[in-house]
Amino acid sequence: MTSPTSAPRQQRPLEWGFYLVVAFVFLVVLPQALSTFQINLLGKFLTYAIVALGLDLIWGYTGMLSLGQGLFFGLGAYCFGMYLNLEAAGGGLPEFMGLYGVFQLPWFWEPFHSPVAAIILAMLVPMVIAAILGFMLFRSRIQGVYFSIITQAFTAIIALLLVGQQQYINGTNGLTEIKTIFGYTLAEPGTQLALYLVTFIVMAIVFLVLRVLVRSRFGRLLVAVRDDEDRVRFVGYNPVILKTIAFVISAGVAGIAGALFVPQVGIISPQQLDIVASIEIVIWVAVGGRGSLVGAILGAILVNGGKSTISSVNPDLWQIIMGALFVIVVLVMPKGIVGSFKSLTSWRRVPQQPAPLDFASEEIESVSAKG
Repeated sequence: MTSPTSAPRQQRPLEWGFYLVVAFVFLVVLPQALSTFQINLLGKFLTYAIVALGLDLIWGYTGMLSLGQGLFFGLGAYCFGMYLNLEAAGGGLPEFMGLYGVFQLPWFWEPFHSPVAAIILAMLVPMVIAAILGFMLFRSRIQGVYFSIITQAFTAIIALLLVGQQQYINGTNGLTEIKTIFGYTLAEPGTQLALYLVTFIVMAIVFLVLRVLVRSRFGRLLVAVRDDEDRVRFVGYNPVILKTIAFVISAGVAGIAGALFVPQVGIISPQQLDIVASIEIVIWVAVGGRGSLVGAILGAILVNGGKSTISSVNPDLWQIIMGALFVIVVLVMPKGIVGSFKSLTSWRRVPQQPAPLDFASEEIESVSAKG
């Protein structure tokens, strides 16, 4: 008789083989086949895939729909964009500050002279904000649609505040004087290719780390919180801490994506971290399939690829298609592309694994027995 664990073990070589083929295509085949413009466009899509992975952790596995991922993405982009602005200015004042009567670099710009500090802050600033906001909300047991509304409102407030900071971050215009990175000209094909390769490698690392995380004890507890938070609290775990950690990780991942996004696009403005941007991230994950890391990546690439293709032909048509796509996914494919594909291909019955809540109960019982 086949043991319950034999099926997953047999699937692992096929799964890793699939990952290796995908990596070969993205790292070797596509750079040879695509133009510099297409490579730059695909690199931008990969940054979107990274932020989609972070949202999938908090929404797909923890059950909390955040409409603030665009904010964390934008904050990471602003942090690294400030370093790129200082590099373009030769360490002096960015050009736009002189236009608004600022002739001394503000104190909060000083850390961004260092690229290392800029990269760290691109992750740290979103994580700190997510930790404070998440802990306050989760401690008050705010969840569901109320959590979504509050994160959406918070995103709108921060976007409005950034618009009003003309003299410090160029307000609505955003950070635009971005021409080089580490001394290399961004317009050069070699630089664009390097950014694309780095972005794919970072996306792969984020994917693997989150894959390990969601399959660990912590990941199963997140699913338990999603399914029955009260029972998780009853058996001795603190859902506030679990959800806050997941929210902080997702914010840090979005910050990384933003830092990779800004040198490939050459601009970051408040418009790129507003409510619309956060809603689009939700659509990517919903289309690909929430609760599936592969689905998050697939949804981000497919939706943005379709947006780029269709909007280049008819810009007004894409908004209608985006809305229709979301409605179709909700009504026809609630599990997304990956979830629907798994349902169609599940021709044999897979041995049932212990439920996440049972796992949590077993852990508490074992600890109690040892005590």
